[in-house]
Amino acid sequence: MIEKLWQALYDAGGVIKDQAANIEEWLAVFPRLEAYGFRVTHFSLGVSISPSLEVEMRAAHETFPPERIDQYIETTRSSTALQLVFNTVKSTYALYRKAKLPLRGELIVRLRIRISPEIRVIIGAPAGVEE
Repeated sequence: MIEKLWQALYDAGGVIKDQAANIEEWLAVFPRLEAYGFRVTHFSLGVSISPSLEVEMRAAHETFPPERIDQYIETTRSSTALQLVFNTVKSTYALYRKAKLPLRGELIVRLRIRISPEIRVIIGAPAGVEE
C-alpha cells in the first residue's frame, strides 16, 4: 500500500514538472502578444499540486480586424501558443458577428495555463464589471 502511495507521489512530481515547463514556455509568449497589440492587465500564479498561470490581456477591437488576425495566424505557424490565441480570437469574433451583436468594450483574452491551456475570449466587459 505504501509503495503505491510513493509511486503516486513520484508520478505527480513528473506531472508538476511538465506543468512548470509548459508555464515556462508561455512566459516567452506574452511579450510577443504585447508586440501584436495586447496589454497584460492581470497576471497570477496558483501553486498547488496542479500549478496554473492565469493571465488577462486586453486590446481595442480596432487592433484586430479579421484580415490582420489572418495575417498573424499565417506568420505565427511555428508557435502553437500564438496559434491557439489568434485562432480562438478569430473564432470568437466570427461567432459574435454571426450573432449580429454590436462590438462593445474591448477585446479581452484570458488564459489559464496548466497541462493543457484554456483560452477564453471576451468581447465587452466581463461579468460583474459595468461599462
